[in-house]
Amino acid sequence: MVVEGRCAEGYEGVRAAFTANFGDPGELGAAVAVVVDGRPVVDLWGGLADAHTERAWEEPTPVLVYSATKGPTAVAALLLWERGALDIDAPVAEVWPEFAAAGKGRVTTRHLLTHQAGLPVFDAPIAFHDCHDLDLVAARLAAQRPRWEPGTAHGYHPLTYGWLLAEVVRRVTGRTVGAVLAEEVCRPLGLDFWIGLPPEREVDVARLAPARFDLAGIGPQDQAMAFVATLLDTDSLAFQAFSNPPGQFDVESFNAPELHQAEWPAANGIGTARALARLYGELACDRVLSPATLEEATRPHVSGLDRVLGVDTTFGLGFSLHVPGTFGHEGAGGAVAFGDRSRRLGFAYVMNQLTASLGADRRARRLIDALPTPNW
Repeated sequence: MVVEGRCAEGYEGVRAAFTANFGDPGELGAAVAVVVDGRPVVDLWGGLADAHTERAWEEPTPVLVYSATKGPTAVAALLLWERGALDIDAPVAEVWPEFAAAGKGRVTTRHLLTHQAGLPVFDAPIAFHDCHDLDLVAARLAAQRPRWEPGTAHGYHPLTYGWLLAEVVRRVTGRTVGAVLAEEVCRPLGLDFWIGLPPEREVDVARLAPARFDLAGIGPQDQAMAFVATLLDTDSLAFQAFSNPPGQFDVESFNAPELHQAEWPAANGIGTARALARLYGELACDRVLSPATLEEATRPHVSGLDRVLGVDTTFGLGFSLHVPGTFGHEGAGGAVAFGDRSRRLGFAYVMNQLTASLGADRRARRLIDALPTPNW
C-alpha cells in the first residue's frame, strides 16, 4: 500500500499507524491530518476514493463525514454569539416565533447546542428527500412538543440538532448555516469543507462503502452493548431517531449528489482531513473564536445518561467532550475531528470504508495513540 503525503519529524508513528490500517482492519481510502501551532505536521492520504471505478484517493479528495459535521455547525452559531448577533440564553422564539408552539417558549439556543431541547426525533414520518427542504423541516420541528422538559435532561439529537441550529442562524442572518460557515470561516481560512457541496466539486467526492462490522472496537463493552440494545428497541428514542427518515443506514442515500448539495447540518458535511484539522487547530490556538468563547464552549454542560443513546455522554456547546482534554465530534462509520487546547493541536481522520464496531473505531484510535506524548 502506497501512502502519500508528508509527516514532520517525530510524527513517523502516525504514518506507520495509517499504513497499518490498510492491512488491519483494512481501509478502502482514507486521510489523516494533524496541525500543531498552526503548522501542518501530518498530511497523509491513500487508497481508493471509489471502489467501483478504482479512482485513487488524491490530495484534494473530500468525503462526507456524517456527525463530524456538528462541530463546524456549532462554530457558525458560536461565532454569531461572540459577535453579539445571537443571544444563546434568550428564547429561540425571539428570533423564530413559530418555535414557541407546543410549550417551547422557554427553549434557548444553549439548549439546542447541548442536546437538551427534547426534540431528537420527528414525531410523524418524514421522507428522506423532504429533509432537503429547510422550510419544511423547520416547520415540522417548530410544531412539535418536546419529549422531555427542555433543560432538565440531555439526549443526542442525531439529525435535528443541525436543522434546529441552522434555523436560528438563518433567522438571525438571513443566510443558511452552510453559507455562514463558508463565508465567515472556510473561505477566509482556505478550508475545503462544505455544508451544501458546490455542484462543481461533486466529481471529486469519495464514494462511501457499506459499513462492515468490526468486533475489535475499542472501549467499554457494556456501554456498547447498552447502545445496541437501545437502538434495537422499537419503542426507544434512538430507534425513532435513526429510522425516521428511513434510509439513514443506506450508504447510497449519502452518496447521492442531491444529499451532498442539500444542507443537513448535523450529518452531511463534506471535506478533507486537512480542512478539519486546520479548523480545530485554529480553534485550539484561540483563533476563529476568542479564548473566552472557546472556554465556555468546551466546558462540560451536560454529562451522564443520554436519554436517546442510553449510554453516558458529555457535551459542551455543540462539541463532544468524551475524550478528556479535547473537544470535537466523531462521525458514523469512523471519522473523527478534534482540537486539543493544551497542545494547540488539531486532528482529523476521514475515510470512505464505513465501520460499525462495539466501541470506538480502532483505526482512529490507532492514529490518535500514535501522536507523540499524548496527554490522555
